[in-house]
Amino acid sequence: MIDIDGSHGEGGGQVLRTSLSLAAITGQAVRIEHIRARRQKPGLAAQHLTAVRAVAALCHAKLTGDTLGSMSLEFIPQSAVQAGQYHFDVTAAQAGGSAGAVTLILQTILLPLAIAPGDSSVTLRGGTHVPFSPPFTYIEQVYLPLLHQLGIAAEVKLNAWGWYPQGGGEVQLLVRGNSQLREINLLERGELQHVRGLAVVTELPSHIPQRMASRAENLLRQAHLKATVTPSREKGIAPGAGIFLTAEYANTRAGFSALGRVGLAAEKVAEMACAELLNFHDTGAPVDVHLADQLLLPAALAMQPSQYRVAEISTHLTTNAWVIEQFGVARVHIDTSEKVVAIAPSP
Repeated sequence: MIDIDGSHGEGGGQVLRTSLSLAAITGQAVRIEHIRARRQKPGLAAQHLTAVRAVAALCHAKLTGDTLGSMSLEFIPQSAVQAGQYHFDVTAAQAGGSAGAVTLILQTILLPLAIAPGDSSVTLRGGTHVPFSPPFTYIEQVYLPLLHQLGIAAEVKLNAWGWYPQGGGEVQLLVRGNSQLREINLLERGELQHVRGLAVVTELPSHIPQRMASRAENLLRQAHLKATVTPSREKGIAPGAGIFLTAEYANTRAGFSALGRVGLAAEKVAEMACAELLNFHDTGAPVDVHLADQLLLPAALAMQPSQYRVAEISTHLTTNAWVIEQFGVARVHIDTSEKVVAIAPSP
């Protein structure tokens, strides 16, 4: 059994999620202690518990410690990952429901299902656009297109918007199995083609997305970037607002977003997302800070070595690299001066 210290490095949920994915893929049992020890509320929250049970369902794993708030977990796979039809609901993990991010659960189960024989269909219910997690739009516009370059075929559909704190969103994931993962080499991003954006609200007046879209387009055009931001008013179970920007370069994509809240002007929401995008654009790097650690695991499972240049070396990145090396599937070298990540899969 592999022992993982959940307080290592960044000490958050990514240690757990990467460990679960690799345990399912390799069939190796894992024991994780001090889960999310560096968080204000340590231990398994609703989305983490749902991720544990979701990955366990894929490989019929035996579980010890799979309760809310638990800071230790044993995960022992009993079979290879099984393709199929699955349904996972974060709202069922705790009394009163939860807006826990379904996108983080999606990222935990995606690679095991992509490698397994057969195709899979997964329905995920919970939060789709919530703070401190990739919004659905990022998964659709940035993460999956980049994974497609590595040979992973997956599609997502948003059936219902789910904002924090109500949740209630629904995402459909379709995964083509038997993927043979290819290496990725992203040292140059190429010219910016366009910035495409979505300014959206549910159960709020239509002038709000219009104001977000107009402010974002004006800011980006002032910076001499080609930009199209579409305002949209969608149906939802609760009020919510956000803006989601995708920078499309010749060789890559990057995503930036900001969520509205009571007392925050629509124009300010747009300014927050634009500031992140412009800061990234100025770095010249092809891989944004979030994608930097999200590409590590698929690159570690590829047939050949990969390398990519990142805008920022975060503790998320270095911690994720450490977890991957504990399973022996790859060696990860991070050149801090050049900001280049090199992944050498084990033979």
